[in-house]
Amino acid sequence: MRDNRSQTMSAETTNIRRACTADAPELSVLAMRSKACWGYSREFMEACRAALTYDESYLEQHEVYVLESSQRIIGFYSLEPLPDATLELGALFVEPGDIGKGYGRLLVEHALEKAKDAGASRIEIQGDPNARGFYLAMGATLAGECESRSIPGRMLPLFHVPVDRE
Repeated sequence: MRDNRSQTMSAETTNIRRACTADAPELSVLAMRSKACWGYSREFMEACRAALTYDESYLEQHEVYVLESSQRIIGFYSLEPLPDATLELGALFVEPGDIGKGYGRLLVEHALEKAKDAGASRIEIQGDPNARGFYLAMGATLAGECESRSIPGRMLPLFHVPVDRE
């Protein structure tokens, strides 16, 4: 399966670049579309809207990178500083039709490179429960649970990924 993903990506030209403030509306819509692919209810999605809104201020204050293919944004991630030489993967979203093609892996690998360049020792991820398998496959370890920022009482898996994985 991994070979098929590589072939899919090699047939297309992809580029990862720093997001600009003009990308903010598109990133927010992409995040909502990507989150909704897990089958969440309309009420749940509305409760998440504020947390999945990436405005110009957010893009100016955090490192946000977009993955483009054929001039189209197909995914993005953000890094947010935490104490103790840790960065949080504040966002990681891929267009629903492009999930499973290796783009999420590209974004995580890019995030790990950026974190290493910044001197971070690890990346922390508050992941959607549906993405557990993806993060574990990326080398993350389950470090516990944390409460959702959007849905009080909802617990999310908390992952740690060491930046220097060699």
